This record gives sequence, C-alpha cells and structure tokens, in this order.
Amino acid sequence: MNGITTAFKNAKLELAKVIFPTKTQVRQAFIAVFVVVTFVAVFLALVDLIMSSAMSAILG
Repeated sequence: MNGITTAFKNAKLELAKVIFPTKTQVRQAFIAVFVVVTFVAVFLALVDLIMSSAMSAILG
C-alpha cells in the first residue's frame, strides 16, 4: 500500500512540473497541422491523378 501512495505522490509532483500550452499555442499548432495535412493530401491526389492518367495512356 505504501508503494501506491508513493507512486501517486510522485505523479502529482511530476504533473505540477508540466507546462500546458496556451490557447494561442494550441490554435497555432492546429493550423500548422491542418496546413501540412492539406498540402500532403493535395500532393498525393495530384500524384495519383498523374499516375492514373499515365497508366491509362500506356494501357489503353
């Protein structure tokens, strides 16, 4: 039982050291992730379209 109490005390101490992001930081991170994911999705869609057109031209 003593080990569990110590573990919870240590967890509480470690949680006190955590620096949580502000709303502005969360918003900036969200926008950055959204932009990168959108860019990658558009890039892959274009590559797929080009490869699909090339395969159609070769095979058909």
